[in-house]
Amino acid sequence: MLVDGKWSANWQPVQAKDAKGGFVRQESGFRNWITPDGSPGPSGTGGFKAEAGRYHLYVALICPWASRTLIARKLKGLEAVVSLDVVEPALTDEGWRFGSYPGSGPDTVNGATYLHEIYTRADPHYTGRATVPVLWDRERGTIVSNESAEIVRMFNSGFGALARGDMDLYPAPLRAEIDALNARIYPRLNNGVYRAGFATTQVAYEEAFAEVFAMLDELEARLAAGGPFLTGAALTEADIRLFVTLVRFDAAYNGLFKCNLRRLLDYPALSAYLARIIAVPGVRETVNMDHIKRGYYSIAALNPNGIVPLGPDLPWLTGAA
Repeated sequence: MLVDGKWSANWQPVQAKDAKGGFVRQESGFRNWITPDGSPGPSGTGGFKAEAGRYHLYVALICPWASRTLIARKLKGLEAVVSLDVVEPALTDEGWRFGSYPGSGPDTVNGATYLHEIYTRADPHYTGRATVPVLWDRERGTIVSNESAEIVRMFNSGFGALARGDMDLYPAPLRAEIDALNARIYPRLNNGVYRAGFATTQVAYEEAFAEVFAMLDELEARLAAGGPFLTGAALTEADIRLFVTLVRFDAAYNGLFKCNLRRLLDYPALSAYLARIIAVPGVRETVNMDHIKRGYYSIAALNPNGIVPLGPDLPWLTGAA
């Protein structure tokens, strides 16, 4: 964690907790928006006009929040517009690191060794965690945003004609339904698995655990009764946000995070849904199960010996489902 721009101590998964001992996630510190004409977005300041080659995305393939943005970038056809660097999967004592692990690489824009150096370039007195994703502005030498949900929406509509116009992840007629789904799924499942895995008391763990599986049961029933996606025929940002949690569930959350009442493979409708999204052109390329397992199982507080499991078999990923 950074304190007044200085790295203060070895990386730890839990930096804050509530009165019950529950995991509390840090609020994102950079909340500006890219817009087609550079006008201000819903938060932050203006001046971030959509331009090809100006912006750069930093991600970790282990991280579901970063993967949201990676999928949106891919589906909106922005690979040649927004460049990309991927950090190594294993978390170090100084957090995310750039390096040579397969599927990762160096920082091609700022030449940093650790992601926290990007934060202090943007704000020399930054206090907080250095999280992914990070959307960087080459022109102004600063972070546009480190809030994944907002980066997804920027990629969907903030780049105007530079992005694919035939793919709308947040269509106006479905926005109320998408917002309601996001508001329900995020605390119970997307963040719920972290609340279970990083709980520091039994009561906090059991509360999160119950919400995770109640949400999975609810989603199973919803998809069994309808579909193929959460809001019907079209894939939206609600599906991306759910997918990035589901794709990690059996490999990481079920065992390491103690969310072990059932596996995702025990949910037929959710498993079929996962296979449908994997089959959407471009999505499979954003999923790196080696990074996911090596990243999560590098968390010493949960896995002190650092042993990475060989399983499980994931038929929806291999196409055997």
